[in-house]
Amino acid sequence: MSFRVPEKFRVRTGPLASTAATGNAGAFDIRLPHSQRLFCIASDGAGWEHVSVSRSDRCPTWEEMSMVKRLFWHSEDRVVQFHPPESEHINNHTNCLHLWRPVGVEMPAPPTWMVGVKA
Repeated sequence: MSFRVPEKFRVRTGPLASTAATGNAGAFDIRLPHSQRLFCIASDGAGWEHVSVSRSDRCPTWEEMSMVKRLFWHSEDRVVQFHPPESEHINNHTNCLHLWRPVGVEMPAPPTWMVGVKA
């Protein structure tokens, strides 16, 4: 499995511009149906793969976060959203959520029967 970025959405002009030579770091302007947009910033340093996902008008939905997960990771990769202790909570952007995956570490997960009935 591997972290990858959707090059067709990479921001190539302005203060957040980057190129494919930058690797998996950069800003991405993802166009959704009906002229809606998600803005993502990706990085893969310090032992973590990370994508922040924001909208200008509201927090991203589960469906939007799932779409971003599929754009940046393989369908079988386990990626999480953390809910940190209140003492570590930081909120620099009200409409922003984050996806994380540690590099080189098998992330624990509950057994599927604890999550729900598999159809």
